Amino acid sequence: MATETSVDYDRTKELKQFDDTKAGVKGLVDAGILNIPKIFVRPAEDLAADELNSGHKNVEVPIIDVSNVGDSIRRQEIVNEVKIASGEWVFFQVINRGIPLSVLDEMIEGIRLFNEQDLELKMQLYSRDGAQKVKFLSNFDIYTSKALDWKDTLQLSLLDFDPDPSEMPPVCR
Repeated sequence: MATETSVDYDRTKELKQFDDTKAGVKGLVDAGILNIPKIFVRPAEDLAADELNSGHKNVEVPIIDVSNVGDSIRRQEIVNEVKIASGEWVFFQVINRGIPLSVLDEMIEGIRLFNEQDLELKMQLYSRDGAQKVKFLSNFDIYTSKALDWKDTLQLSLLDFDPDPSEMPPVCR
């Protein structure tokens, strides 16, 4: 068996084959793959650049405490903290949002159950359609990133104040 050279490699074809399975990363694991597919491997030059820029060892993600958000002075402080964190970091961690831990635990359990259900059920939700409220997919930027992330996503875009639970996968209700 000849080894695949970079000349033989068709990245677009491999991406499409992976996407067409509608099984995501977990589908690869469940299929028993022994080697990480090339589409998930970061180019050596990117890794080398990370080595050069790895001087930020003790960096901490901004944490924004949203307790007392009802107080107008505190609300303005929170808004300012979000502006700074978004501008400098692009992301941040929110704490004390008033969501009971039991709700967060149930959410995590729902995601676990979703990922462990039969592939056929997940495939029904696999989509790249931005208008679809509920969808399952692997890597939003599949056709533009240099290397895919080793993750799958269940996206629920239910922005209504009173979303219809029937739109969610049964294991997530």
